[in-house]
Amino acid sequence: MVKAHLVNHTHWDREWYFTTMDAQVLSEQLFTEVLDELEKNSDANFCLDGQVSVVDEYVEIHPEAKERIRKLVGEGRLFVGPWYTQTDALIPDQESIIRNLVIGMKDMQQNYGEPMKVGYLPDTFGFNAQMPTLLQQVGIDNFLFWRGTNFSQQTNSVYFRWRGLNEQEVLAIDFPFGYFTGQITPETKQNLAEFAKVRYDPAVKFESEHGNHEDVLMPSGIDQMNIIKNIKQTVAELNKQSKYQTEISTYPEFVDIIRKKKEQLPKYQGELRLPTYARVHRSIGSVRSQIKRENFQLEQKILKRVEPLCVIGAKVGVQIGNGLLLKLWKKLLECQAHDTLGGSVSDNVATDILHRFKEANELADGIENIVKKKIAQYLQLQSDQVLVFNTEPYEFNGDKTVKIVASSKKIALSGMKDPVITAAKKYSARQHILMMTSRGQEYTNEPEYYELEITGHVKLPALGYVVLRIQQADTEMVQTKKGQFGSYGKIEKGQQRLEFVEGRIDLIVNQHRIKNILSLVDAPNDGDTYDSSPFNGIQEQRLPLNMGTVVSSPQEDALLVRGSASLPANLDDYAKTCPKLGVLTYSIKLSFNENGQINAHLKVDNEVNSHRLRLCFAPQIETDEVNAQIQAGYVRTRNEPLPADWADKFVEKPVNLYNFDKSLTLMTEQQHFTFWGAGQKEYEYRDQRLLVTLMATTGQLGKPNLAWRPGRASGDTTSQGHIMMPTPLAQERGFNEFDFAFKFSNEKFTAATNNRLTREWLAPSVSYQNQSLNVFINRLDNKIWQTENEPHIPEKLAMLKLPPELDVSALYPAYSSQGAYILRLQNLKLRVSKTARRLIGKSAGSYRIGRTDQANRDQALQSVIVKN
Repeated sequence: MVKAHLVNHTHWDREWYFTTMDAQVLSEQLFTEVLDELEKNSDANFCLDGQVSVVDEYVEIHPEAKERIRKLVGEGRLFVGPWYTQTDALIPDQESIIRNLVIGMKDMQQNYGEPMKVGYLPDTFGFNAQMPTLLQQVGIDNFLFWRGTNFSQQTNSVYFRWRGLNEQEVLAIDFPFGYFTGQITPETKQNLAEFAKVRYDPAVKFESEHGNHEDVLMPSGIDQMNIIKNIKQTVAELNKQSKYQTEISTYPEFVDIIRKKKEQLPKYQGELRLPTYARVHRSIGSVRSQIKRENFQLEQKILKRVEPLCVIGAKVGVQIGNGLLLKLWKKLLECQAHDTLGGSVSDNVATDILHRFKEANELADGIENIVKKKIAQYLQLQSDQVLVFNTEPYEFNGDKTVKIVASSKKIALSGMKDPVITAAKKYSARQHILMMTSRGQEYTNEPEYYELEITGHVKLPALGYVVLRIQQADTEMVQTKKGQFGSYGKIEKGQQRLEFVEGRIDLIVNQHRIKNILSLVDAPNDGDTYDSSPFNGIQEQRLPLNMGTVVSSPQEDALLVRGSASLPANLDDYAKTCPKLGVLTYSIKLSFNENGQINAHLKVDNEVNSHRLRLCFAPQIETDEVNAQIQAGYVRTRNEPLPADWADKFVEKPVNLYNFDKSLTLMTEQQHFTFWGAGQKEYEYRDQRLLVTLMATTGQLGKPNLAWRPGRASGDTTSQGHIMMPTPLAQERGFNEFDFAFKFSNEKFTAATNNRLTREWLAPSVSYQNQSLNVFINRLDNKIWQTENEPHIPEKLAMLKLPPELDVSALYPAYSSQGAYILRLQNLKLRVSKTARRLIGKSAGSYRIGRTDQANRDQALQSVIVKN
């Protein structure tokens, strides 16, 4: 006989069309009543949505509740964690998802007891194919979720073994009708017979029949819903009305039941993004693009700059406490909840999100500032010396950019070959400037000076630093110069040439011309903050490129191309005979780097509402699939046929839009083309063209009856008692900037080479000058005082040198082991793991990730504790 296992919970969006502060006010009543009911009723249990951050915020206003929570957790009746926040599963970096779990579980253990060891994401809009591997990184072997499944195309069972890109797998437990399937409200209690007949029993039947299961899960709760009072009595009454036997259960108990039947379950490998029973918002990857770019930039700042600098700093005596680093991570993780990072929020919430990014960047920049300045002080550096860091555990021999202040451009940098001034800002002399000296207040005159960015060739030790010297010269250092704009311009490197000709950008490789290698395309967007959607069948148009010029230097030239387009200012202008027009202006700066990649910086001044802007690449590679980098691996995607009656089979159109993380590749056996994105997350491949979304702007939180999403509005805006909610900030008017790169190669693609190119493309330039002319270039400089008895440290440091085939996912101070750091390695060849252990010591755990593609060996992800 089929048995239903009822789990009482609440779903708790940190923010949505209400703010985090609103949610905290709501928790005052709801969380308090939950604790009261659990203490009153020993038969009850409750799940607080699998995220510890909301409990932390409740304890801030109710510190006396901490021990009550700890006691109930210890009794196995209150379930919290393992997440810090309920993450989006498609947009964040792999390390963010792992760290969300690590920090959530650590926070839980320190404050409340053992976390719920359940990979619980009840409302996230689809899942990347590597979630099983990422969950296994912290020892979680199960996954409870809603959205993304299709029982005819994937597996005909609500419970299955979900496998990552190789043998790492989790028990996947789907509730196809949502986390509110068994929702019992006070009104429901008065109508249990109707509830059982119309809603409850059909759901139990459906879940049992899809996989022939005798035990099925019935989650009972909804957004901000309170605990079911007197649940034992309620379930007893339900059993009188239902055809099925129901018992009170918990998520861990149900996982244990399914775990015993593991061998009987079917297997599935791949992402979960099909909108069959619930919307997954397949085009949410383009909404509020500013938030997604801010997220990417902050992730890279933490992973590539701040944390490695803290490891270097600790080696020479600069200690940054884990509390500060954890606070930084928590600020970021608060921005990665599914509605938050997806962008499906009100403008009021979007303002809060951007403010959190601001706060997090201040923390990150401040930590970097302290580490760099203290090291400079320990080295007793003068203003004519520059500290240059390598935050990667590989030796470096190539171009880096340093930032300095100098009284003149007549300088040279010892230790840097072929330096070029790439940016300069002049500060005029000032008279009668106050100084604080040992004699008190004195006044002086401040000379004119320049703030310079200088790019040149340097050799740097692995994970360490060197000191360069600023020397006086007879002539000014070479500076980049911009030519006159016209109808033609070209740059070249080796066998590659990039031309602006006849209003288009062409790439010539070994005398083979690829016309229109890069263009911009635009179309009106009738979507909302959940999805983009076509408007009246209007097709994308290619935007004009009007003029170009070359920015020249002796070492490297750049091609600068500009354009503008007048477009209907609003959607309703498309139907007018004399529409109001808005202007879209844009400029693209393109240059070759040392690896042959073409770096691109795009500036867009957007004065048009409700449109989707995309990059279009036409590299003339004949293939029907895209090799997309995702979190800790690669997947190949190809367009699926869309049936004419898709609206009868899906709740939204399963458009061939996909998400990626960092790179996309089109390839044949002999050649390939790769795009690298810095915060771009959505792509489409159509008619031999790779289309990467830059922005999809909108003026509404949720709209009904979209071409790609018929029916009700997402965001509750057409629900009873709700209102339509304008989102003018989601129009993203004004200046928007985008960074990306691309490369055409007449060689066979390998994931190992692509990982190296991605890593090197993202590697930052990190430098510091201990100067007093402008102490606001580094914001905290004037508040970081020199201390007595500072240690003597080497002028050159190399901490850790790894072989190039090892790819570092993270390098950061260990949270629980004093004087040690964590090195997370992603290996493309399993044999390298032995080399890694020999080089750096004892491995804390080895977990295989899976094939990067069908032609490559397994990857391995290793978390290694390195004693400092």
